[in-house]
Amino acid sequence: MSTNVPELFGSMVFNQKVMKERLPKETFKALKKTLDDGEPLKIDVANQVAHAMKEWAIEKGATHFTHWFQPLTGITAEKHDSFITPQDDGTVIMSFSGKELVKGEPDASSFPSGGRRATFEARGYTVWDPTAYPFVKEHTLCIPTAFCSYTGEALDKKTPLLRSMEALNKQALRILKLFGNEDATHVATTVGPEQEYFIVDQKLYSQRKDLRMTGRTLFGAKPSKGQEMDDQYFAALNPRIVEYMEDLNDTLWKYGILSKTEHNEVAPAQHEMAPIFTTTNLAADQNQLTMEVMKKVARRHGLVCLLHEKPFAGLNGSGKHNNWSMSTNLGENLLEPGKTPEKNAQFLLFLTAVIKAVDENQDLLRISVASAGNDHRLGANEAPPAIISMYLGDELYAVLESIKDGKPLGEHGAQKMTIGVDVLPPIPKDSTDRNRTSPFAFTGNKFEFRSCGSSLSISGPNTTLDSIVAYTLKEFADELEKATDFDAALAELIKREVTKHWKVIFNGNGYDSSWIDEAEKRGLLNLRTLPDAMAHYLDSKNVKLFTEMGVYTDIEMNSHYEIKLEKYAQILNIEVQTMLEMISKDILPAAFKYMDSVSKTAIDLKAVVPGAKASAQSELLSKLDTLVNSLAEKAAKLDKLHEAAQNAGDCMKIARAYVDSVIPAMTEARDIADAIEPLLGEEYKPFPSYEDLLFRV
Repeated sequence: MSTNVPELFGSMVFNQKVMKERLPKETFKALKKTLDDGEPLKIDVANQVAHAMKEWAIEKGATHFTHWFQPLTGITAEKHDSFITPQDDGTVIMSFSGKELVKGEPDASSFPSGGRRATFEARGYTVWDPTAYPFVKEHTLCIPTAFCSYTGEALDKKTPLLRSMEALNKQALRILKLFGNEDATHVATTVGPEQEYFIVDQKLYSQRKDLRMTGRTLFGAKPSKGQEMDDQYFAALNPRIVEYMEDLNDTLWKYGILSKTEHNEVAPAQHEMAPIFTTTNLAADQNQLTMEVMKKVARRHGLVCLLHEKPFAGLNGSGKHNNWSMSTNLGENLLEPGKTPEKNAQFLLFLTAVIKAVDENQDLLRISVASAGNDHRLGANEAPPAIISMYLGDELYAVLESIKDGKPLGEHGAQKMTIGVDVLPPIPKDSTDRNRTSPFAFTGNKFEFRSCGSSLSISGPNTTLDSIVAYTLKEFADELEKATDFDAALAELIKREVTKHWKVIFNGNGYDSSWIDEAEKRGLLNLRTLPDAMAHYLDSKNVKLFTEMGVYTDIEMNSHYEIKLEKYAQILNIEVQTMLEMISKDILPAAFKYMDSVSKTAIDLKAVVPGAKASAQSELLSKLDTLVNSLAEKAAKLDKLHEAAQNAGDCMKIARAYVDSVIPAMTEARDIADAIEPLLGEEYKPFPSYEDLLFRV
């Protein structure tokens, strides 16, 4: 039976179409003012909205409601309350008020707060984000909300994102007014996050303690076939994967999520889903829901969806390419080069702002994508390097070089580039090749921030992107608003800032080892690990930027510093404990059992065949004996280093101890264990191999 997509799409979402149908005209008008202009929602309007929302949700099978929010865990949270309200006569009614719609009160003490909340301080508030649509999921009305403490500090990822979007809106409008644009009343950032993931068989997954506990394989010998044949990318889909993707699409479409593209990725068992662009806060909500749905739908098909950035060593990891742009409420993309002189000059200024923002805030962009999982991926010749640089393509590179150097624009004409005249020749959207090695690449009318990890909430990176660009636009607006000759001041500013920040533009191969040396010469940062990056988070320039933009308070920043480092250490702690347990309970016992079998075979052979050498058995036993003793030694060393790391001091010292001593010891132990695996007989394998996991779906 074929799916009626237009009828299915958004069927479980209380969107503007549903609102318009179900709300009184005046109520819808008042709500629209809130949606479009950010005006406060009055309680009488909220009550009418709540009633209509409840009636619609019940028709969709809902019995409960929840404020659906994004705490600093990186995943979504929800507390379900029933619509049921008891009556004096022993019956119940289904009720839902405007107060319940707008505000909730979950226990805030149980979520990460970086020391801002004591255990006994439980009060926190969830507040409806009316710009994100409620939806019905599994008999529950989910209301997208922000989450804050009793004292008003943000305890989530959404609140800072909304603040950053407002900061960029304010500063971008100042710039547009300088160009005579009085019609635009709002500027929003838009995002389309491409989601990469792995799919494995659920039965095999359940036999791997490392996958269950950490999301990645801590052991695994290289399979006889990996991705070296390049035969996975865009290949015909496996029938089980087809069924999964069809179910996934149907489910996502019900939630109004614009799932557009799906295909096999580079590595075996790896795939990608790409949505259509939407407003950033809505995209963040939808991506969180997408990750949840991907996992649940996989289980329905006897599969498991892995969102870890590096579930398999030696294979490409999974990213989440964050396609970012800026648009006005009139539909004008501010990163579209345009065809008219005035639009060209405007585009060049916004482009220059992004260049300056990226160069001056390399540390913040790297911090925004830092995680224990992503550390395995960045810089591994499968993803952008940890070094932040920008790719502009040949056309724009030539344009900016002409402006910087005051030279003619080559094939585009013999004239020098001037701002406010015919400065920019028409640039087709696909005028240049893509650069998959660049962490921040211009792709026609948007930037693709390729460094985001697959499990990451995109709220964090986009909060940073919006904030740093807003801060730069403010600096530009402050300068240009004072200018007596706007065209001259504009030309001088663009030339000055492009020249100053030229070092961050790199159109070459980011995988080439020579780029590391070249980047160092240019003065670019190479923050290889999360602790390396977090060491810069509380630098005075960063605190100044976020606080002046009203995105974070200094208290919130200090708490984020603690939370990020603590989470990093917690993840490594779980990985080490899992690794040690698998060595002692799975790998060594399997090796001993196989060695016992081989030794008995050799003894029996010599008893039956006088003079038999049993040299093959002896050689195998000798190899295994050396390896298992070495593995036991490496495990003991790892255990000691792990204990020392846990007692290293504050959160940064603990994280640094993991990077400097524990992770190398984990690698040493894994190398030995992975050398043992191919020597064991098939029936003695302690858990499913890479070959099983990657090629048995």
